[in-house]
Amino acid sequence: MRTTYDFSPLWRSTIGFDRLFDLVDAAQHTGTDENYPPCNVERLAQDRYQISLAVAGFSPDEIAITAEQSVLTVEGRKAEKQQREFLYQGISSRPFKRQFNLADYVQVKGAAFDNGLLQIELVREVPETMKPRRISIDGASVSNVRQIDGKAA
Repeated sequence: MRTTYDFSPLWRSTIGFDRLFDLVDAAQHTGTDENYPPCNVERLAQDRYQISLAVAGFSPDEIAITAEQSVLTVEGRKAEKQQREFLYQGISSRPFKRQFNLADYVQVKGAAFDNGLLQIELVREVPETMKPRRISIDGASVSNVRQIDGKAA
């Protein structure tokens, strides 16, 4: 049983969280087609990830990978349409479009096709200006007394 939530009251009182609410809303409306092709998402290291998609029957030139803003899209479409007579067809060759939402500063570093698996390498690279840094505190010494009209306050 699915329950849908109305996030519109939260949109009135929060600023900058609209993307988060859109992600939650999209997760509620996932269909069965969004599970094809099957995939694994794994963390390789602290800031390295890998997405592996099982794309048996597709060749690398029949798959397109695009990354724009914070969405990674993988699309596959068979180029040839041969008339074949299958007694049983268990390997799907239907077109697909799979999207992955990426966190801030996550970039696609490369993709490889090996043994029917498409492997996409992702790395999170936070810019130096966005990393936490220590701030020094300048302090006033005891001899620095505030002067008002030439007199000590």
